[in-house]
Amino acid sequence: MVRTKIEMKRIEAEESRQVAFSKRRAGIFKKASELSIMTGAETAVVAFSPGGKVFSFGQPNVHSVVDKFLAGRPYEHRDRANMRRTIRQYSEELDRLTTEKNNLEKALKLEKESMKNRQVPWWEGPIENLGLQQLELLKSSYEHLKQQVGSRGNELLVDDYMQTLLNHMNNG
Repeated sequence: MVRTKIEMKRIEAEESRQVAFSKRRAGIFKKASELSIMTGAETAVVAFSPGGKVFSFGQPNVHSVVDKFLAGRPYEHRDRANMRRTIRQYSEELDRLTTEKNNLEKALKLEKESMKNRQVPWWEGPIENLGLQQLELLKSSYEHLKQQVGSRGNELLVDDYMQTLLNHMNNG
């Protein structure tokens, strides 16, 4: 299978651009990880999505690689400290937002489940969720239904038998 060369230009469709960013970001992070594993190099990659979100990968971590990078650069100490503080604040905020997002997703899932369970009468829900009293009530309801079905079945059999007799008497 031959790969076709993709022309390097901006993708105009926003959704396609976001999909391409996500796939390529994963690819570049994987390559940075492979480079680090194979050569022992310390790597850091920071990418800003089209939506403005920041994604980072670092081996052993982004902070240590950035600190080493800045230590070897001719920046003033204050600039390095500001950059480190900004990166640290970003990472802390990203961790907090990720945790909050996960908590909200869990809460939403529980709420959806709760709403779904509220819409279904207890006797139509999973039997595992029923208590002893509900199970006993359900059992007596099934027994009553069984009796009614049996009685109605007998009525239908008698009606059918009588109809057969009447038909036989009328034809014979």
